[in-house]
Amino acid sequence: MVTTDARPRISIAVISAAVLGYEILLMALFSLIQWHHFAYMVVSVALLGFGVSGSFLVLTRAALENNFRNFAVIQACLFGLSSLLCYALAQRLSFNPEELIWDNNHWLRLALVILLLALPFFFAANLIGLALIRFKYSLARIYAADLFGAGIGAVGIIAILFLVPPATALRYISLLGFAAAAVLWLECRGHWRPVIISLPIVMFCLYSLPGSWTEPLISPYKGLSQLLRVSGTRVVAERFSPLGLVTVVESEAIPLRHAPGLSLNSHLEPPAQLGLFIDADGLTAITHYSGERADLAYLDDLTSALPYHLQAPGRVLILGAGGGAGILQALYHDAGQIDAVEINSQVVDLVSDRFGDFSGKIFDHAGVKLHIAEARGFLQSAYGRYDLIQFPMFDSSTTAAGVQGLDENYLYTVEALKQAIKRLDDQGYIALTLGIKLPPRSNLKLFASAIAALEASGADNIERRLALIRGWQTSTLLIKNGEFSTTNIDAIKNFSRRRSFDLAYYPNMPAHEANRYNQLEASYFYDGTRALLGKQRDQFLHDYKFNLEPATDDRPFHSHSVKLSSLSELIKLRHRGGGALLETGYLTLVITLVLTLLFSVLLILLPLILIRRDTVRMLRRSSTVKVLGYFFSLGLGFLLIEIAFLQKFILFLHHPIYAASVVLGSFLVAAGVGSGYAQRFAGQRRSKKVTANAVAAIIVLGMAYLALLGPLMQSAGSLPLIIRILISIVLIAPLGFCMGIPFPLGLSALATSPPSLTPWAWGINGCASVISAILATLLAIHFGFNAVILLALTCYFAAAASFPELISN
Repeated sequence: MVTTDARPRISIAVISAAVLGYEILLMALFSLIQWHHFAYMVVSVALLGFGVSGSFLVLTRAALENNFRNFAVIQACLFGLSSLLCYALAQRLSFNPEELIWDNNHWLRLALVILLLALPFFFAANLIGLALIRFKYSLARIYAADLFGAGIGAVGIIAILFLVPPATALRYISLLGFAAAAVLWLECRGHWRPVIISLPIVMFCLYSLPGSWTEPLISPYKGLSQLLRVSGTRVVAERFSPLGLVTVVESEAIPLRHAPGLSLNSHLEPPAQLGLFIDADGLTAITHYSGERADLAYLDDLTSALPYHLQAPGRVLILGAGGGAGILQALYHDAGQIDAVEINSQVVDLVSDRFGDFSGKIFDHAGVKLHIAEARGFLQSAYGRYDLIQFPMFDSSTTAAGVQGLDENYLYTVEALKQAIKRLDDQGYIALTLGIKLPPRSNLKLFASAIAALEASGADNIERRLALIRGWQTSTLLIKNGEFSTTNIDAIKNFSRRRSFDLAYYPNMPAHEANRYNQLEASYFYDGTRALLGKQRDQFLHDYKFNLEPATDDRPFHSHSVKLSSLSELIKLRHRGGGALLETGYLTLVITLVLTLLFSVLLILLPLILIRRDTVRMLRRSSTVKVLGYFFSLGLGFLLIEIAFLQKFILFLHHPIYAASVVLGSFLVAAGVGSGYAQRFAGQRRSKKVTANAVAAIIVLGMAYLALLGPLMQSAGSLPLIIRILISIVLIAPLGFCMGIPFPLGLSALATSPPSLTPWAWGINGCASVISAILATLLAIHFGFNAVILLALTCYFAAAASFPELISN
């Protein structure tokens, strides 16, 4: 029996820090092992564990409550153990989202991955949930410790990932689980001797585990895995940070030849190259450069060389410098000044230092000025004007089909293109090169975004400011700050004819000039561009089988093209070569939602069925619907806001992992403070009014952010990272504080209710959160993140209207 004054606050904070650290670490690991969109699944999986815990505690509360210390210590230890083992087992299930399209067995494997990864969160939730039940009169303070620790964990894991690779960080998370068990034992009046003996043993065991247990097993469909299958290839350098794993690969037996979109007419070859990967995909190259201009001649036979044939640019901006191909292309064409932007300093270190002799230290070239910055942020902060702005190549043909559909890309939105247009000198160009995937989707979508950006910039004669060519592998779109002249058009035609590139659009282009060299069944690109510029654009967008609506900052999914109206048709085609059209990222998200929805419904209904009849009668008298509605609405609302803000702050903080850490950490710490504040009203009649006031503040703040957040981020996006982090915390903290109040006050209102009701409410909240984590992303893809926030505010309004009255047995 634990005395009432032995409240486990520090241990709750420690286990919560471990849980959030583990969640963000899994996001980073699955971005490497699989793809970026698995981050959404990880959030849902974590919350599934909490939902299952609520059901478990409904059924076992009576047996466990008076044995809290021993049970809680065991749960913390199980979290520490399972955080390693479940991750290792999940990797070895050989689940590949690409195979969901044609192999139904992978549905089962996905379900097993979800359940395995949910297990550590289940153990941690058992500890936290039973603490909330056992110490119900200090519930708000314990809940505050839970949220505060979670916030610290979200921030702390980023600091750890700057120091150690993810596999080592995973061991630290495991150790933190055992540390929570030790602290809890001492907090609950346990003797210190077992702690002194056991912790060193645990640390030794974790240190002694084989490295193969935690090393990421990268998907065979990622570019790095495919290249390493080539005989003679080997990894020659690796660097890791929260921005991802940077890998450099050498191929001795079969030389690497990376020149996307190289003309089939070209007899030139690249010099020796090294492969450069970020998170095991998105191949770029570090090219050997001896200073001889002739060695770079092959770069003139790429579609991306087109703008250099329209004018000799004095000042060029290269966004996403990577291995330096864009810089080399600009140097070959005698650009006067080159500003190169690269977000990842480790890429720069590898190119300039580790392989500096090989690359010719191009970042240190006299005509090159390097900027360590995110491309969109640099566009916001740049003061000068440019003759040419080269965007990084996106939708690479080296990436597995369909996996980029859920990637947020704030560089290919209407707002980003509008900013780039403002940075152009008179008669300057923006060049955007994409990989080609058929039927045309992202290429035409980018053309539509360019039209929208020019319209938003107030440009006239938009049809005279665009040009598009395509090769067999890539297309290049030009946006001009001015109208294409007859001389410009002749240069485009000559450049394309000599290299057998197809003309897709230029002003007043006749139809017979399209689709000559790399022939398709029809002139899809020409027809699409003409339709997008025509009077029937809206009808064309409606009738086209794929989504070509321009990407915006509110819906930044440039590569997503699946329409709900076409989904059933695409599913029917999956066994006839149409699988890639489904976008495996989108399909994985939908299947995960179906599976988690199934689990969640069972978790909500099962406890109701198993609760005793007298308790059910008591619940009916005390309005079960209100309890269900209150905690379900809070679970939906909290996560919908969190996910929407996480996405919006990616644009502001310039990276998903930074955004996850700052947004989750700020929300949870602020919510923890709010929960601590709510303690003074717990169990009182006025708790309903306090909850209503908090919800009113949430709605007011949410509506204000909808109106002001975009312009504020635009104006402050160029500030240093630390300043942007502080601004983010200041913006999130008031909303988080208010969001931390309703849940503990609702639970406090149930403190004198039938004992089974509190863990049931905990489970309902967790299950609703499971659904909302996936639902938020699907809604954002089709309706935008602003719509997600509006839905979240509606959920909070519904919660306030269904606040459970104080109940007594």
